Amino acid sequence: MKDKEFILYLLDLLQTIGPVQSKRMFGGYGFFLDGLMFGLVADRTLYLKVDDQNIDDFRSKGLEAFTYRKKDKEMSMSYYQAPEEAMDNVEEMALWANSAYSAALRAAAKKPGKKAKK
Repeated sequence: MKDKEFILYLLDLLQTIGPVQSKRMFGGYGFFLDGLMFGLVADRTLYLKVDDQNIDDFRSKGLEAFTYRKKDKEMSMSYYQAPEEAMDNVEEMALWANSAYSAALRAAAKKPGKKAKK
């Protein structure tokens, strides 16, 4: 599956939680719902937004955090790999994607002046 086909596949899979859109960014793709980024794809891997309330769900499955290199230093963001079983199961993906979107909502609520689009 080519990159564009992979992104289209993920978009279709994620539509169960709402009108998800993708945007090319930083050599990968971001996934957005109501203006909030809740997922990203880098190196053909889907990562979902985490926070204190859902990170243990990802860690308990042994999923890895999204990391990148910046000036010889490894940096991480609040995104973890989507579970393999969710990659071909609409119901399972809906659970994980909703969890990620909830984390994005909580993060936006903490930032003054940042609100989801209605």
